[in-house]
Amino acid sequence: MTKSIDLPKVDEFLQELAMIQQQGSKRIAILGSRHVPITHQNLIELLSYALALAGNRIITSGSTGTNFAVIRGVLRADPNLLTVILPQSLSKQSPDSREQLANVIHLIEHAENNHLSLGEASALCNQEIIMKCQQLICFAFHDSHTLLRTCQEAEEQRKVVTLFYFD
Repeated sequence: MTKSIDLPKVDEFLQELAMIQQQGSKRIAILGSRHVPITHQNLIELLSYALALAGNRIITSGSTGTNFAVIRGVLRADPNLLTVILPQSLSKQSPDSREQLANVIHLIEHAENNHLSLGEASALCNQEIIMKCQQLICFAFHDSHTLLRTCQEAEEQRKVVTLFYFD
């Protein structure tokens, strides 16, 4: 009896292995929920800081929670390694976020999405982010539909996806 080999799974495994073994910096997107306990935010900040210290370019979006922690961590390590892509204009961000984003060198705004709901604008923003990265790290809840859809889209684009659940 011959065992069949699932070629897409083998291809996915080989791609992940190549990514792990890759020397040099990578473009890593880190996205996640806005509703994150402070202890989790501290871990996300530390992870972002370490990834930037290792020379990786970090891409995220701007908001409270996960993305706020990512921005804080990368800014501590090397502000030049951070790109923040906003789903809407800077004026649509909270005052705390605007204050933090003032320190971001590579900031991309999408004022043309101001007429959209935040969910719709975020979905478009996340698509842009995954197009620009090699790897996606995502922190979500099981009911974080926009983030889970983003992870699925990233996998379909053959990106290495690491998904952490808060619940």
